[in-house]
Amino acid sequence: MTGHAVLTLRLAAPLQSWGGPSRYNRRETQPHPTKSGVLGLLAAAQGRSRETSITDLLGLRLGVRVDQPGSLLRDYHTFSDHRGIPLPSAKVNAKGVQTKTSPPKYTGVTQRFYLQDAVFVAALQGPVPLLERLEHAVRHPRYPLYLGRRSCPPTGPVSLGLQADAELADTLIAVPWQASAHRRSQVRTADVTLEATVEDPAGDQLAVDVPDTYDLKTGTLFRRRAVRHLWVTLPTGRPAAPSTAGHARAAHLDHDPFALLGW
Repeated sequence: MTGHAVLTLRLAAPLQSWGGPSRYNRRETQPHPTKSGVLGLLAAAQGRSRETSITDLLGLRLGVRVDQPGSLLRDYHTFSDHRGIPLPSAKVNAKGVQTKTSPPKYTGVTQRFYLQDAVFVAALQGPVPLLERLEHAVRHPRYPLYLGRRSCPPTGPVSLGLQADAELADTLIAVPWQASAHRRSQVRTADVTLEATVEDPAGDQLAVDVPDTYDLKTGTLFRRRAVRHLWVTLPTGRPAAPSTAGHARAAHLDHDPFALLGW
């Protein structure tokens, strides 16, 4: 194959977490996969170390389709030092040694957020040779794959294959609905409308999720990218309902303007 292609991935797991700007003891998740998280999965599949350059991956354009939004889960727990000593503070002394909390603090609280039972289709557009190597790596990963955090391994095969000379939006329309069997059984209509986001220089939205590195020593800085939102309609495999005026009116009202917010 020559020119460009699109690699499609199925991102499904009991838990996923696509980190945003949150830090320290409150780690939030975005409602859909981030470019940083997806490129990190690809880098892990190839066996790249955290210090290895990811420059060749940054030019890949990302599209994401929300096949099953899932629900938000908050993991709340406390932590302390097993020796019964005060917890360290965020400050360091002149020698660079982390100091203890003052007054002493023996118990801390951490909150981490996850998406549970979510399913996404991610599509990456770029040069064929690079995507061929990435597709092979996803099918034969060097390091374990995970969806945002190491505690979130994917369910089932990740790669949905490579499409030559394809466009992101067209691919997100062409890939069959990937929702779970339970979710599919809940939908009684012949079609389902799904939210999607496509990386587009002319897009009217900005996502701050393009990493410069994964090196823990230097930390990661995030750049912006332009995206646009769209809705795609896919067949569910169920027969179409009889066409009546009442049904046509109900179908017109099926569009929910709050669905984008996850309500």
